[in-house]
Amino acid sequence: MDAKKLLMEDTLFQFIDRIKPLIAGDLWANILMNATKNELLVLLLLYRQEDVTMTQVAQYLNVPLNTATGIISRMEKQALLSRERNDDDKRVVTIRLHESGRNQIRQILTTFRQYGQKVLAELTSDETALLFTIIEKVFSVLQKEQSRAMNSPAQTIRKIIIE
Repeated sequence: MDAKKLLMEDTLFQFIDRIKPLIAGDLWANILMNATKNELLVLLLLYRQEDVTMTQVAQYLNVPLNTATGIISRMEKQALLSRERNDDDKRVVTIRLHESGRNQIRQILTTFRQYGQKVLAELTSDETALLFTIIEKVFSVLQKEQSRAMNSPAQTIRKIIIE
């Protein structure tokens, strides 16, 4: 491995070691630590929108409908949300956030907001502007990479002959 890669890896591990106490405490003993990435994304989607359909969940997560159904089923068992059939069209299933799910998201957002305010309070206005410029640049690079990955030729599918 070249020196630049080693430095980047070492920096990443140092960063993880420094934030570990923040994410390991009792403060985080909530849905964030018990939820999968997709479950957390569903909670955020439902927090921002009153209700969504199963199709919207699948599209938002970029997963097949049957995968979205499994995610929603697990979350329904945890009483974080509910599924309801549309009165006009029984094929349409609407997902709504329960108060317990809404409280979990509020707790997570409050915690992130508190940390963000503490960080911003320590920065000068120039440092704050620079921080947001860097964050925008990071998002731009990641979006370009995502776009490049989506536009690359699909992986070839191997046929397996079953005899």
